[in-house]
Amino acid sequence: MELVSGLLSRVWFLAGLSDATDDKRSKKMEEKALEVYDVIRTIRDPEKPNTLEELDVVTEKCVEVQELGDDEYLIIIRFSPTVPHCSLATLIGLCLQVKLQRCLPFKHKLEIYITEGTHSTEEDSECSLQQFLSFEMFKQPSGSDALHSSA
Repeated sequence: MELVSGLLSRVWFLAGLSDATDDKRSKKMEEKALEVYDVIRTIRDPEKPNTLEELDVVTEKCVEVQELGDDEYLIIIRFSPTVPHCSLATLIGLCLQVKLQRCLPFKHKLEIYITEGTHSTEEDSECSLQQFLSFEMFKQPSGSDALHSSA
């Protein structure tokens, strides 16, 4: 099967069709990234009345989507806490995870990180965040939404 796939890729490349295929795939990933961003941008900051978008905790550029297979995607989010000593960075990461798990209509895997250089205890917060993200303890019955959202 790999041989056939490799041959097809080579034929497409030689025929000048691979660029069109790559462009379609790239556009699809950009659309998925915008879909993800639309879900997370309205989450409210745990300490302030503003959304994560209004505080520049999340931006369109902080979301990356990669295709893993048929209708399965890897979502990578790198958020920036409002201040370097933010004590709620882990909570923000968990809010991102739960909101995406509840709202995205497609199969996905999540990787959520704190943007490098934006937190004073980045390594510790990153470790805590990854430990929390690895647990499946946030499953609640549908209809009970503990996340604050402006939408």
